[in-house]
Amino acid sequence: MNLALFDLDHTLIPFDSGMAWTQFLVERGVLPAQAEETYLGYCRQYVAGTLDIHAMHFASVAPLASVPRVKLAQWANEFERALRPRVPEAMLALVQRHLDAGDRCVLVTATTRFIAEPCARLFGIAHVVATEAATVDGHPDGALTGAIDGLPCFREHKVTRVRQWLAQEMPGGADGLLAFEHSWFYSDSASDLPLLGAVSNPVAVRPDARLRQHARQAGWPVIDAA
Repeated sequence: MNLALFDLDHTLIPFDSGMAWTQFLVERGVLPAQAEETYLGYCRQYVAGTLDIHAMHFASVAPLASVPRVKLAQWANEFERALRPRVPEAMLALVQRHLDAGDRCVLVTATTRFIAEPCARLFGIAHVVATEAATVDGHPDGALTGAIDGLPCFREHKVTRVRQWLAQEMPGGADGLLAFEHSWFYSDSASDLPLLGAVSNPVAVRPDARLRQHARQAGWPVIDAA
């Protein structure tokens, strides 16, 4: 079995899932209209390389602290249905080729888990490594605090989080990534260079300028028509 890792925003989907979620909640009156501009400000920080992911996570999650988990799950299902028409056929086909080959497919994203999981389901991806939302007393059904539980699945921490997940899946291995004959990671962003450099088959998807230059110099495949 081989390993195929996929970034989410601007990779599997050609937009930002966090912004889509924010718009989804604004449309339902859960968040005020200015929440979109607030989120966009964090997106600008991300592009500039100055993002504080803890602040972004708090702004997105803290307003949902009083929402019952059953309601959050209902919204996640509605969000999944709303996104389905926006998913590119080319990326669905890419993931399906890996699934058909028997590869272990994993969504690896800085996005909060309750946003990432509906997106993973759209692609038939069963495994998700994402940023985890902390809860009161650490209980999975407890109220969301707005903080991040553990390391965010972001930048260099993506490598750590993937290795932690593999250690749970494949106990006893020194480095789960090395246990696979072939491993892929698909990403659009130079912020993912640490994980791209840790797999045997890095692939740039609609890459930003820095990643495009790096991919060209390293001879990595680039996917633009997706």
